Amino acid sequence: MKYCTKCGAQIFDEAIFCPKCGAPTQDETDKTSATLTLVAKIFMIIGCVVQGAYLIPLCWTIPMTVSYFKSVENHQPISTAFKVCSLIFVSPVAGIIMLCQDDMKNIMQ
Repeated sequence: MKYCTKCGAQIFDEAIFCPKCGAPTQDETDKTSATLTLVAKIFMIIGCVVQGAYLIPLCWTIPMTVSYFKSVENHQPISTAFKVCSLIFVSPVAGIIMLCQDDMKNIMQ
């Protein structure tokens, strides 16, 4: 058995939500975060492909996309400035997801 990270109640290992307070378990939080990260990666790639016709913007969209992939892979924090630049220069959807992802983690925990 494991314990709820929010209220400390004892819960079953396969539980998705705490029966006492209703908070999602860590496994559910990790799944949500992984899904959001995957969606952000997809939109970063789409942003690079769409801007492929314009060579100058492509010079910063590819390095930003590669940097995001490496940061996620190495579990490094991503700065708010990087997220805003991604929103403006690469993909609005990916930038919004990145900006909201930390807020989602805080809500889910």
